[in-house]
Amino acid sequence: MKRTFDLVVAAFSIIILFPVFVVIATMIWLDDHGPILYRQERVGRSGKLFILYKFRTMKQAVSGTQGRFDPGDTSRVTRIGKVLRRRKLDELPQLFNVLKGDMSLVGPRPEIEKWVSLYPERWEKILKVRPGITDNASILYRDEESLLSGSDDPVRTYREEVLPKKLSIYESYVTSRTFFGDLNLIFRTIFHSS
Repeated sequence: MKRTFDLVVAAFSIIILFPVFVVIATMIWLDDHGPILYRQERVGRSGKLFILYKFRTMKQAVSGTQGRFDPGDTSRVTRIGKVLRRRKLDELPQLFNVLKGDMSLVGPRPEIEKWVSLYPERWEKILKVRPGITDNASILYRDEESLLSGSDDPVRTYREEVLPKKLSIYESYVTSRTFFGDLNLIFRTIFHSS
């Protein structure tokens, strides 16, 4: 039932939001003349790697930094990128990840291997389900970037404070998820992003 719901909602959303996709893509190109999409390898269900899609919100990285994640680093964020991040519109291309089966609409947010390798036993339990576009942690930490950029050591703060709390939220979701709970999370995400 969850997978059918994901497919129907993702496909319908892509069709309805197609004009928005075109506008955003045009604005990104006009602002920075670079690629429209940002692709990054993430760890998915059962530990399988997949490519996550986002609208690009940062200037292109220096060669050799593909897949890098620097918590709280906003030095390369473009003008349009700031708007997209604030409204979480950069996440919209993940609807294609949902269609492909890499992700669900609701589920624990997928991480890069670097962070998964820190807590392998916890992630093994969490990754029994598909990662999602949104979840309780996404709502709770929607201003995570500001939190980390204000830290003296953003990487340590993410590793030792933010990520463990997220993992607890993910674990709670995996053990208590319901279809109506997912619906509630979707509506809460839309409300908080508007």
